[in-house]
Amino acid sequence: MSIRTILVVDDSPTERFFLTDILRKNGYEVLNANSGEEGVAMAKARQPDLILMDVVMPGLNGFQATRMLNRDPQTQSIPVIMCTSKGQETDRIWGLRQGAVEYMVKPIVAQALIARIRALG
Repeated sequence: MSIRTILVVDDSPTERFFLTDILRKNGYEVLNANSGEEGVAMAKARQPDLILMDVVMPGLNGFQATRMLNRDPQTQSIPVIMCTSKGQETDRIWGLRQGAVEYMVKPIVAQALIARIRALG
């Protein structure tokens, strides 16, 4: 699978800008969503190759959104990397159980993120 388009789901404009900048500098097309609800809707409509998902968001949190995406036949083949401030081992395990393929704790290191994306695609 070749990864070209990445959806960034994060309620923080600063985090979205940071991740978008890293991804664009590495040649990826980037879509942005500022909530779990918007992220799920955009994933269905645009079918990105990968989703970077925050966990702590108002409304639908990243765990819930990832579980919804993973259970929906329309989106279940889209890999999700959780990018979150929740660094406990129980959070990582729970995120992976919801369907995430990777779990990264903020602050995100650009080189590590790009390496994980390249490993997937």
